[in-house]
Amino acid sequence: MSQTPDQEAVARVWSGMYDLVLRQEDRRKEVAETLGISFFRVKALRRLLAGPMTMRELTAELSTDKPYTTLMVDDLERRGYVTRSVAPSDRRSRIVTLTPAGTAVAEEAERILARPPRSLLALDPADLAALDRIIAGLRAPERSAP
Repeated sequence: MSQTPDQEAVARVWSGMYDLVLRQEDRRKEVAETLGISFFRVKALRRLLAGPMTMRELTAELSTDKPYTTLMVDDLERRGYVTRSVAPSDRRSRIVTLTPAGTAVAEEAERILARPPRSLLALDPADLAALDRIIAGLRAPERSAP
């Protein structure tokens, strides 16, 4: 028999997690200020670390629209972070590829974003171990109901 979660506790936990990840140490702002470009442009560069993408694929990855993707890629190209080329299989399609400078910017963003918040670093080892177990359980695939 499954228990109904305490909705107030769920809301408190989610609020605390949100605060820890997005407010205490605003990594998005830090990334944008450090790299001198908007976080959304950094997000595009980070997606391209996996490999070149067509403009259509990049638009889908970023959940944006085609005109905005074009403006953003224009800007990234002017900065020397990406290049565009014609797709060999479809001359109407363009492929976006990171340049070495774009790769360096994306990797620096990854380093900044991967840095744990100070509050986690300050946790008692037993509390950290408990939190690690809880997070691992949250990441596990959903268990099927009996």
